[in-house]
Amino acid sequence: MSSLKGTIFNIQRYSIHDGPGIRTTVFLKGCPLRCWWCHNPEGLTSTRDIAYIEFRCIGCGTCAQVCPLNAISLKDGKVSIDRSRCVRCGTCAKYCPSSALTVIGREITVDELMQEIERDELLYDYSEGGVTFSGGEPLYQPEFLKAVLLECKKHGIHVALDTSGYAPPEVFDSIINYVDLFLFDIKLLDVEEHIKYTGVSNKIILRNLKNLVERGRGKDVILRFPVIPGITDTEKNLKLLEALITELRTIEEIDLLPFHDVSEKYARLGMEYKMKGHRAPSEEELKSLKERLEALGLYVKIGG
Repeated sequence: MSSLKGTIFNIQRYSIHDGPGIRTTVFLKGCPLRCWWCHNPEGLTSTRDIAYIEFRCIGCGTCAQVCPLNAISLKDGKVSIDRSRCVRCGTCAKYCPSSALTVIGREITVDELMQEIERDELLYDYSEGGVTFSGGEPLYQPEFLKAVLLECKKHGIHVALDTSGYAPPEVFDSIINYVDLFLFDIKLLDVEEHIKYTGVSNKIILRNLKNLVERGRGKDVILRFPVIPGITDTEKNLKLLEALITELRTIEEIDLLPFHDVSEKYARLGMEYKMKGHRAPSEEELKSLKERLEALGLYVKIGG
């Protein structure tokens, strides 16, 4: 029995886009990157968050009345949260009659999470599926993640890890033998551009990816490439991507993940959204990129 705790923000069942078969996807909170286009901003912080879903709000003011730190006020019938004062205690969400305020994130022990995962074992057996750990960045909670991976291994459950690859090499190396499939993000190959758009260097990411290949695990890697018009799909970045794929040799698959607007998620969390005005890639652009990468001998899929 393990009482070690981690923080998650969602468990998505019957997933078919995060690895083979029918899967249970567990989303862990916390991420060291700050990608401008992140589609899961609720997973960025390692602590709980309070989301305000405006269309549900009935303007009753209960949240402002019960907030112990007076961090909530009503302006023109809409809730305003002073997030510098909010400690995410969840009192407002507890008493909100319309669920306009919700808590995102909860602590869970390894044993409790395994009970959730094991509920779907028959589906895994039937479909050759398993569990996928996503985020956030799962490796941001390394001790908790490794403990769960070990339990999954004991139960013979297929494990996929959806990762940015950004983790200390010793952390990354410590979990390699307990992961069956790596869904490995590659965003930008130029170091300065990677720092600009994600907040961190890509040197550790590329080291961890190349180490996987050197260990003979290239066949167990599916690259994931976010297609962000004007940022990741530039000719410079695509040529560098092609060079990397050629160097790695044994990686056979890549998923193209088209950008789409998630500004509403950021608004609910009171976060700045840096992608205002950016457009999604067209079907023609995605098809052209797919064909270009297929010419390298890759199996290319649009979407996860």
